[in-house]
Amino acid sequence: MTRPTAAARRPIGLLGIPTDSNSSYLRGAARGPEAIRAALASPHGNAAAENGLEIEREILVLDQGDVAIRETEADDAMIAAKIRGIVASGTLPLALGGDHWITAPIVRTLAQLHGPLHILHIDAHPDLYDALDGNRRSHASPFARILEAGSAARLVQVGVRTVNAHQRAQATRFGIVEQIPARRLPLVDLPILAGPLYISIDLDGVDPSEAPGVSHHEPGGLTVRELLDLLDRQSAWLAGADIVELNPARDRDGITAVLAAKLVREIAAMAGAA
Repeated sequence: MTRPTAAARRPIGLLGIPTDSNSSYLRGAARGPEAIRAALASPHGNAAAENGLEIEREILVLDQGDVAIRETEADDAMIAAKIRGIVASGTLPLALGGDHWITAPIVRTLAQLHGPLHILHIDAHPDLYDALDGNRRSHASPFARILEAGSAARLVQVGVRTVNAHQRAQATRFGIVEQIPARRLPLVDLPILAGPLYISIDLDGVDPSEAPGVSHHEPGGLTVRELLDLLDRQSAWLAGADIVELNPARDRDGITAVLAAKLVREIAAMAGAA
């Protein structure tokens, strides 16, 4: 049987969101979209995902450019408008960060369109602070805002390894947060989420030995293989995704950017196979 061509599949809308104004430690994630695009365009590899689907030949990726970030609260409305336009065109939004705050306006917008989302969140940190250093738009707070808005039906956080007392209390307060610490991942079945599904990948969820190009190095993280196997288990209808917190200034030989580019292909292939 002949597989469908790119024209018969849902296109992927790649959206850069070059901001790190809500980062709490180091700046640099604003250059993430540029580095990921460069890795995607590099001839060092090819365009095939692990399931055999190929970008451009079987999955069309439409680069939507970057949001014109002003580093003010008005950025959220501009992000939301871009996401609405991508969805209205029948295209799957895949955002390139940027710091992790960008997930909040994206998920709130998609939930307005599709209803509350089932969220698979890969990260070293739960990002559930009510506020960090007085900033309720911190990259450590997006999931607190998402849950307050009723935008999530389920939040599964995989790879966390810095859950302090405040964030444990936050998870209990919201009641729909499930956490799978990195140390327990080999002991549990990989979660399979329902749809509409949103995937948010903070690259510091991966161990820094494999993904050094992040601002917050936290040893003991997922291997790349564990992350890819987790993604491979998901089969629900995908509403959107993001890949965030690449800091090219801390990368070595571009290896983290190459990982981010691979994740773009794998997420695109997930949507293409659905």
